[in-house]
Amino acid sequence: MDSNTSRPVPRASTGNALLDWISDTLLKSIQLERRIDPFIRPAFDAVLRDPIARLVTYLINRRRPNEGLSLAEERPIPDEEVWLQSIIDSFTTQMGQLWKPGGYERGGNTKTQGMVRAEFIVHDDLPPEFRHGIFAEPRRYRAWVRFSGPGPYVTPDIDDVGFMSISIKLMGVPGPKLMDEEKHTQDFFGVSTPTFVTPDTRANANLQKWSQKNAQIFHFLNFRNSHLLDGIMQGLWTKTQSSPFEAPYFSCVPYLLGEGQAMQYSIWPTSKRKTPIPRLPRRPPDDYLRQAMVGALNHGDVDLDFRIQLQTDPHLMPIENAAVLWPERLSPRVSVATLRIPKQNFDTSAQIAFARRLSYNPWHCIPEHRPLGNQGRARRQMYWALSKLRHDKNQVPHYEPTGDEHFEDVNGQK
Repeated sequence: MDSNTSRPVPRASTGNALLDWISDTLLKSIQLERRIDPFIRPAFDAVLRDPIARLVTYLINRRRPNEGLSLAEERPIPDEEVWLQSIIDSFTTQMGQLWKPGGYERGGNTKTQGMVRAEFIVHDDLPPEFRHGIFAEPRRYRAWVRFSGPGPYVTPDIDDVGFMSISIKLMGVPGPKLMDEEKHTQDFFGVSTPTFVTPDTRANANLQKWSQKNAQIFHFLNFRNSHLLDGIMQGLWTKTQSSPFEAPYFSCVPYLLGEGQAMQYSIWPTSKRKTPIPRLPRRPPDDYLRQAMVGALNHGDVDLDFRIQLQTDPHLMPIENAAVLWPERLSPRVSVATLRIPKQNFDTSAQIAFARRLSYNPWHCIPEHRPLGNQGRARRQMYWALSKLRHDKNQVPHYEPTGDEHFEDVNGQK
């Protein structure tokens, strides 16, 4: 079986039969809800989602002290290196439990829905505060874009938690880079929830310990160390997805936009079209999200809008807490580029295999777009260590793409 072939989520293994039953039952309930979610979610989103998000954000902020930081100022949290190593150790153990050498997949954002060619087109006439780094002047960059499911498992699309991600690798980017392993790339990341699943690396370390037991729900529902508000924020945006091209994606964590200026970015569909999910409320095909991508790119080009939100309030738009939603009333999201995915055939085993050769890391970047905050800092070592583990286990060396790659499937299909 190919490692990107869908399979059921493993059963919980907490060492406690009652906790295992609760975790497995709650997961089954979520999976059943996914079958009816498209019939009720549009009304919920229109009426309740944003007011609930504002209330939860208010409650999260009430618990946070105002540290008096400046714009774009970082302040390391206690024991950052300890939490980072704990995260790496948990991922390493879990990946060893899930995958065999030669078939290792990523520890997170695991299932490849598709790897597609694209062009990143920087707009002209941007306001001066946005003209930094790759946005300094109008330009076009070739890109490889990976769309993926949540992880750490590779499940049928209807059985995941309703979460998707995008990884964008621009090529031909001039200038020095913050990691030496790639010389000409700039990577961008987004997930389909506007806040990150954990506020900081300490909470992330706790989540990964529960994930290692296949019982992530107990990170959020835990009398000793509850993250209920973070779970509610995730639940407001996780849903039954129709297509990777039809959801917005958010960086969740901040980055520099030139010296002394922080940003978050997001990627938005430009079309309001929603692909019907086949067979609902019965079970859709395991890979219906990839099929939706295939249908869209058989029909024509797909454009996504790349937007930047500037930090204007150091407390209400924090650097070190990724669970806080940056309010648009303080800083609107401004369109700065178009991600154009041309009509193409990508659904081949050769192109999915190519996705395994690549490593995405937010530190594949120029200094003007350096990651900020404890989770941004952690990603440098965490992503590198887990990528190296995956490449070593698969005996596939790290590869920096150029955009000139072409593939032929085993059946001769290009």
